Amino acid sequence: MSAAPTALAPDLADGLRRLKLAAMRQLAPELLRTAKTQRWTPEELLRTLVEAEITARDASNARTRLKTAAFPVVKTLDEFDRSVSSIPAGTLDYLASLEWVTARENLCLVGPAGTGKSHLLVALGHAAVHAGHRVRYFTAAELVETLYRGLADNSVGRVIDTLLRHDLIICDEVGFAPLDDTAAQLLFRFIAAAYERRALGIASHWPFEAWGRFLPEHTTAVSLLDRLLHHANVVVTDGESYRMREARTKGATATKRR
Repeated sequence: MSAAPTALAPDLADGLRRLKLAAMRQLAPELLRTAKTQRWTPEELLRTLVEAEITARDASNARTRLKTAAFPVVKTLDEFDRSVSSIPAGTLDYLASLEWVTARENLCLVGPAGTGKSHLLVALGHAAVHAGHRVRYFTAAELVETLYRGLADNSVGRVIDTLLRHDLIICDEVGFAPLDDTAAQLLFRFIAAAYERRALGIASHWPFEAWGRFLPEHTTAVSLLDRLLHHANVVVTDGESYRMREARTKGATATKRR
């Protein structure tokens, strides 16, 4: 039975703690013993320690970005059923490449409820987080509420600047509820500020020509869409609702068991 690794000397442990090299401090005792028994060169030991620290920090940063993104559920691209999606395979491949995020293009998903818009948005957001991008998810109602809070202390500009620190801002469920004049102006102000600066991911069950139904003024709708669609990948989804299909399948299965 092998002996337990010798603890690091207090000064080394303290130095690694002060430098915030937690992974090195945790792994060094075991790796020092392994290096001695296997006769590693000093370079091999140093490389192993550095790689371990980088891996640990990357994982920690990814967890932080994922928490900050505030996704409502966990959805991944691997879970997205391409076989029943109306979106062409080539389009899905391009979206999954995340080149549009780097290029600060927008993604606008439009189609009936249950056709995979929210799943795809969240899954792309997860992929972007794991690729190192900063992402923030909102429903349209949450985004407007966040902007509204800035009106109380005249900090809307600072709120928008904070949001635009993210590489990708997702706004789901656009048009689920009508917006008043103030909300529409706040949304326009946000989209105008993000124009050509950050990538936006938008999903709505309303076709663009019908956005006047939930935006109070035609001119606001036109100006908003002008900026939103200028550098945009527009994807129209259709077909049967995933949820309705799943419910029917479960119902049929339950009937067979009787």
